[in-house]
Amino acid sequence: MFEDVAAVTLMAMLLPFAGALAAPYLTARLGANAAWVLALIPAFAFAHFAGFLPAISAGEVVTGGYAWVPSLNLSFSWFLDGLSLTFALLITGIGALIVLYAGGYMKGHAQQGRFFSFMLLFMGSMLGVVVSDSFLMLFVFWELTSITSFLLIGFDHKREASRRAALQALVVTGGGGLLLLAGLIFIWNITGVTQLSLLLHSGDLLRESPFYAAALFLVLGGAFTKSAQFPFHFWLPNAMEAPTPVSAYLHSATMVKAGVYLLMRLNPVMGDTPAWEILLPFFGGITLLVGAVLAIRQTDLKLMLAYTTVASLGLLVMLTGFGSPYAIEAAVLYLVAHSLFKGALFMVAGIIDHEAGTRDVTKLGGLRAAMPITFFAALFAAISMAGLPPFFGFLAKEEIYAALAGPDARSIVFTAVAIAGNALMFVIAFAVALKPFLGAKVDTPKHAHEGPVLLWLGPLTLSLIGLFAALFSPLAHAYVSSPMASAVAGQVETVTISLAPHIGLPLALSILTVVLGILIYLGLTRARAGVSRLLDALGPGPDRGFDHFVAGLVRISFRVTQIVQNGRLEVYITVTFLLLAIVLLVPPFVHGELPAMPTWPEDVRFYELAFFAIAIIGLFAVLTAKDRLTAIVSLGIQGFAVAVLFLLFGAPDLSFTQFMVETLSVVILALVMTRLRLSPSDHRTWAQVLGDGAIAIAAGLGLALMLLKSTQATFDTALSDFFNTYSKAIAHGANVVNVIIVDFRGTDTLGEIAVVMITGLAILALIRIRVPRVAPAQTSGAKPETKKAEKELRR
Repeated sequence: MFEDVAAVTLMAMLLPFAGALAAPYLTARLGANAAWVLALIPAFAFAHFAGFLPAISAGEVVTGGYAWVPSLNLSFSWFLDGLSLTFALLITGIGALIVLYAGGYMKGHAQQGRFFSFMLLFMGSMLGVVVSDSFLMLFVFWELTSITSFLLIGFDHKREASRRAALQALVVTGGGGLLLLAGLIFIWNITGVTQLSLLLHSGDLLRESPFYAAALFLVLGGAFTKSAQFPFHFWLPNAMEAPTPVSAYLHSATMVKAGVYLLMRLNPVMGDTPAWEILLPFFGGITLLVGAVLAIRQTDLKLMLAYTTVASLGLLVMLTGFGSPYAIEAAVLYLVAHSLFKGALFMVAGIIDHEAGTRDVTKLGGLRAAMPITFFAALFAAISMAGLPPFFGFLAKEEIYAALAGPDARSIVFTAVAIAGNALMFVIAFAVALKPFLGAKVDTPKHAHEGPVLLWLGPLTLSLIGLFAALFSPLAHAYVSSPMASAVAGQVETVTISLAPHIGLPLALSILTVVLGILIYLGLTRARAGVSRLLDALGPGPDRGFDHFVAGLVRISFRVTQIVQNGRLEVYITVTFLLLAIVLLVPPFVHGELPAMPTWPEDVRFYELAFFAIAIIGLFAVLTAKDRLTAIVSLGIQGFAVAVLFLLFGAPDLSFTQFMVETLSVVILALVMTRLRLSPSDHRTWAQVLGDGAIAIAAGLGLALMLLKSTQATFDTALSDFFNTYSKAIAHGANVVNVIIVDFRGTDTLGEIAVVMITGLAILALIRIRVPRVAPAQTSGAKPETKKAEKELRR
């Protein structure tokens, strides 16, 4: 139907945003069945991106886009290789299942349409991140994921916990986004390119730059905050305040994987350096251990899975930066496996909560008979998460140990970290999959039964994909794993791992992991209590620290605001003109750029001197005026004198404008002042008057020196020639000044009009102020603060 592939790709990228607009309408008409229609959007995008698999697997890359600001080399462009294509397939494929799942999970919710809208916005934002080629486009979509996740996490905005979690996620990931922007600007300046597809050929230039360390730290700041690396891991478990469809999507294929995607994308150009291979494994290993240990403490199914996501993200970061031959392949395999089993298990947790009424694993049991499909979906996903055959997670775990195992101290340390983390995730996997379903039946708040097809279709599909991907691993590697590993490594990689294990040390480490996992699982209650005691002994963690940080920031902001925004207009004006005087006077004196002293012109006419004298008389009239109305009228004398001088020196247009401005200013100000008290109100001391006078003289002197310096420079006619040449040809106007104001400076003029409008509204509000008259009996008993406030308001 579409011959232009670029047009179809653009449509696939933008369709989720269009679906977000249509979602409330469709939900109002179709109810929960709108999920079937809305799921067609990500399904279409999945089918479109899947069409690139043969070309990408053959080693090709697909680029396209449209010029945005060609002069700045900015474009709306996309770049598809093995890495971005795999992410696009995960986002759209799992996204379609999540939309269907949300149709069943949110059925009957009054705001289901709004939820679908937010979810599709989130999907489109994440899809934009992974297919973007332009730096600017990447950053825009990166920040959109933070904004849309804020809307989803805080969806139940009436609950304080939801609002806090949403704000926390926005602050942490939004702040990291600013670091990423700075890092991208560094990379742009170092390499001179603004597109990722071109950046991949500039690795040596970037790594050898003296600014490489600065760019690296800024990029890591953006990636670590988005992917919840220690010490920024705390926001991710709190995000579980979002409805379960959000949690399942966020943890499996979207936002938290954005940081990992960025690190994988930049590995060919920023990797293979000591800093990269030290920082990523170090912080990734700590995150793996912290997430896995904290998961053991939890009893809420979603929180157990959330902390294992933190651990998995740490494992991915550790592998991305480890630098061994199999590390990239292991990271690729584990990322795909994690997306499949974690999405399934989160949806299972949601089904249990939806149908049984609780997510507390200690209050669940015996659900297998009532929920057989959900049980098998959970079991299959748990086997993959535990790294057991015949699921895709087993292939990932085998490759992890093949990548990490080695005789040197570094390999031994990180292998031990991986064993500990994987063993604890083994425990959580089966705790989620077995404890709610096996054992004696436990009474639950709801009568448990199997959910509708919209609920169990997603987890069952994902768990079965994890099975078939392992059974047909050569096909999966040919189309997904190998192209993705090649893109991350920056060179051709061929993944060959199959269900046949690595005989030797990797297999032994895998068996050790399983044994440790079984032992901890059998003593899970004691392990949970031990971890709880340990964490209580350690005291508050980063989550509490975030609250202290925000509270401190609010206090500092309040103090600073009291100083710089104290509500007194005279202070604002004084500071403004003081800074103006400093800016105008200090640089010329410091750098010796004072203008030459002008000589008295010989051709000055007497009437020109007369208008100069009138302006000076008007100045003294303003300074000696006894009330405000006289000062306003006297101020108009200066304006009219200047307008006449403009006329005499050959600027009639400017003179006419000045006449109109001065006339309107005097009339409007006089009308306003008639509604206010016009009696003298200058209560300044002589010291204050002298200080204000000194600032005014300094500012005036600075402006005079700047004008003298400007007029003494050689006049450049380029701009005048441009306007004279093109005003008639382009804007079809003979009056050059009017054309400049209306066409060439149209946006500036619009801003000036907006300022006038806002000023008018402020004047209207000022006129409408009415101070209620207070009876003498009431006034006598008023507090001094109240009397002072009333006095200030009247004044």
